Parts: sequence; C-alpha cells; structure tokens
Amino acid sequence: MALPVKEQVTYWGVATVAVLAVLWFLGDVILPFVLGAAVAYFLDPVADRLERMGLGRAAAVAVIAALAVLGFVVAVLMIIPSIVTQAVALFDIAPQLARDLQAFLGHHLPSLYEPGSTLHQALQSLGDTIRERGGQLLQTALSSAASLVNIVVLLVVAPVVAVYLLYDWDHMVARIDHLLPRDHAPIIRRLAGEIDATLASFIRGMGTVCLILGTFYAVALMLAGLQFGLVVGALAGLLTFIPYVGALVGGALALGLALFQFWGDWLSIALVAAIFVSGQVIEGNFLTPKLVGSSVGLHPVWLIFALSAFGTLFGFVGMLVAVPVAAALGVIARFAISEYQKGRLYRGLDGQRRE
Repeated sequence: MALPVKEQVTYWGVATVAVLAVLWFLGDVILPFVLGAAVAYFLDPVADRLERMGLGRAAAVAVIAALAVLGFVVAVLMIIPSIVTQAVALFDIAPQLARDLQAFLGHHLPSLYEPGSTLHQALQSLGDTIRERGGQLLQTALSSAASLVNIVVLLVVAPVVAVYLLYDWDHMVARIDHLLPRDHAPIIRRLAGEIDATLASFIRGMGTVCLILGTFYAVALMLAGLQFGLVVGALAGLLTFIPYVGALVGGALALGLALFQFWGDWLSIALVAAIFVSGQVIEGNFLTPKLVGSSVGLHPVWLIFALSAFGTLFGFVGMLVAVPVAAALGVIARFAISEYQKGRLYRGLDGQRRE
C-alpha cells in the first residue's frame, strides 16, 4: 500500500534539504565529482555511438579519454598560455586605454568632460583601479589554480571520476530506475525523460555552440588584427552559455578595443563589428536551431536567475548544478500546471459536468 501523501511530501522534502545541505557544506569537496558527472553526462552519447559502431564500452571510453588527453595537451601547450598572456597584457594596458578615452572625450566633448567633472575623475582613476585590482585578482586566481591541492583535484580527480562514471553510466541509470518507488515510477520516468531531453538540448547543444562561436570569434578577431582578439573571442564564446550576455559583453569589448586601436580606420572597425554580427546571424539561424532546438523549456530570464541564485548561495558548484535544477524545476512546474488544469480546482463543477 502506498504511503499517504503527507508522508511522501515529508520524505521528498527531507531529501531536498539534505541535497542542499551537502551543496552548502561540502561545495569545494564535491566539486571534482560534480565536474566529473557533468563531463560524463556530456560525453555519454558519444560513447553510445561508438558502441553502436562496434566498440565495447571500455574501448569507447578509452578512445574518448585518449582524445580528451590529446586535446588537453594541445590546449595547455598552445592555447591557454596565449589566453593568459593576452589577459595579463589587457590588464596592463588598461591605464593607457583610459587615458586615450580621456583625451578623446576632452577633444570631442569638452563641455561634458571638464577637468573637475565627475566623469573626468572617474575615468582618471579607472585605469589604475583596473590595473591594480584586476592584476591582483588575476594573480590570486593563478596562484590558487597553481596550488597543489587544486591541481590534484581538478586535473586528476575530476577526469578519473568522469572516466569511471562514463564507463558505468548505463548501469547507474538502470540501477536508479530499479530503485524508483513502484507507484510513481512511470511518472518519474516520464519527467526524467523530459528533463534529460531539456538538458541534452541545452547543455550539450549550448556547449557545442559556445565552442564553435568562441573559436570563430577568436580566429576572426586575430585575423582582423585586433589586439587581445584571442581572449576577447574566448570570453565571448564562454559567455554565450548565458543568453545574450556573450554577444553584448564580447561585442562591446571588441568594439571598444577596435575604436582605440583602429581610430580613423573605419574599415577595420566595421570589420570587427561585422564579425560579431555574422556570429549572431550564424548562431541564431544555424547553430542554435540545429544543435539546441527551437524550444528547450528554459526561458533566458529563468536561466539567468538560476545561475545568479545558485552561484550566490553555493559558489561555483552552485553554478554547475543551476542548469540541471532549473531544467528539472521547469519540467516539474509544467507537469504541475498540467495536472492542475485537469483537476476540479481549475475546471470546477461545470467543467466536470460537460465531460
């Protein structure tokens, strides 16, 4: 006999509180496991496809791991050092950019940019502030990432966890399915399928979109001759995961740098602008419809709120779990609305009589 609804709500409520408590108290500890699970989930379709091509699960995981190691080595040797170098140089040149902006405003907008105005004082200290604080922040991040514990956790533990989870993924899913409450198993399977479809469309699709756009922006901006084009392109591609933020931040930063570097060369400035416009056209008309789908059930405002809320409460781990939680809550909310619209509270007595 099934448990009463009150007891079921109690059990599910306790389980939810326990998960939130684990995220709160053990966020840094479980970070490699969350990263490993995310990587395994992302790569599971690749392993399944390799299995359908005739490889065993172990061989498929070995192929994926070998390609991942190769990509990591190439990134460490060729891409990451260039990004770090350009980021440091960008912080160093910030005071000069601020002085150039002051000179531009003083020449073209003298009435607005007076020596004693608030705008003048703010811009005068902007460059030094960015250099001091930005350099300090960058050095802190690099020193933290260079610590032995973080290297072991992120570069050793997370990949090992990802390999083990990827190898056992299908068995774990089957085991979890076997442990579902029998009375609710069909509904839970249906909701889990919808959540998986949403996550597959968004995480895997948007991850691929971010990688393609980041590569496109970085290569195109470097070919256009823009200083710091690699770091700007990488930043724009990474922020594409958050709707509209990547294009706005990356485009504004690229155009700002282009105005300082190419002032008077309007063709080069227009070329930088055209790169971001074409990137948005490609994303909106080809990449997102093909890789993400027209509707994944995650409204941009809801996604931004989830990332902000979970990031504030649980740090970086919270941002990693924000998208799955947002997808799950969205599916559950749509299911609850559907059940509500079938019930007497919504339909009333007249609705039941018409049936």
